[in-house]
Amino acid sequence: MKKLLSLLFAVALFNTATARAEDLLVFAAVSLSDALNAIGSDFTKQSGTPVLFNFQASSALARQIEAGAPADLFFSADEEKMDQLQAKDLIVTSSRISLLSNVLVIVTSGDRADIRGPDDLTAERVSRIALAQPDSVPAGIYARRYLEHLGLWETLTPKVVPTENVRAALAAVAAGNADAGFVYRTDAMSSSRVRIAYEIPPTDAPSITYPIAIVKDAPNEGAARDFLEYLRSSMANQVFEQHGFKVLPMQEP
Repeated sequence: MKKLLSLLFAVALFNTATARAEDLLVFAAVSLSDALNAIGSDFTKQSGTPVLFNFQASSALARQIEAGAPADLFFSADEEKMDQLQAKDLIVTSSRISLLSNVLVIVTSGDRADIRGPDDLTAERVSRIALAQPDSVPAGIYARRYLEHLGLWETLTPKVVPTENVRAALAAVAAGNADAGFVYRTDAMSSSRVRIAYEIPPTDAPSITYPIAIVKDAPNEGAARDFLEYLRSSMANQVFEQHGFKVLPMQEP
């Protein structure tokens, strides 16, 4: 266990190795990377505060924070990972808000049209289905729960290819290493090499929300509060929507 925590801590330090005292350190789900890179750049231009991002699966980021990695903000792809940190008193609870929602989709390579929905995944012609780790990573957990809801999980489990995170699942499909994959709609929109074969209806899918909170004892809490406020601005909302996210109604932190 000590070796694992040391490794996770080292990974976090590697991602923030160039951080200075005035830098803002944001640990965020990898599915947010395109939108947050654009928003972070705009924030830096306006405020003068550099933003450094550590993009990984929310589960990995939560473990890093638990291990003591320096972070100012945690932006998770599900409520459960945030709940875990809150239960351990590792976030500023009063700052926690759910900013965004997303949609789960099935993707295939751009030239494949024989998969149109979840039932097609049971066909013999489909041998590999990529999705993020279904026991720990939010996108994989959402996909597993959806397939369990349909009664297909046990049937499809032998075909599942677990990946480190949702972008790795997307890459597997884009490269032709998987026949299909479960990713967020926002990830599918980021690649010209995949097509959305099926969008999971909200009535069938687990609720997908993205909470954010300031990390307890944040190295740069002042900048964290400023950036959190900026993420709620109309300018940031526009960027999120351009990348396919749904901005949730305003909440009071």
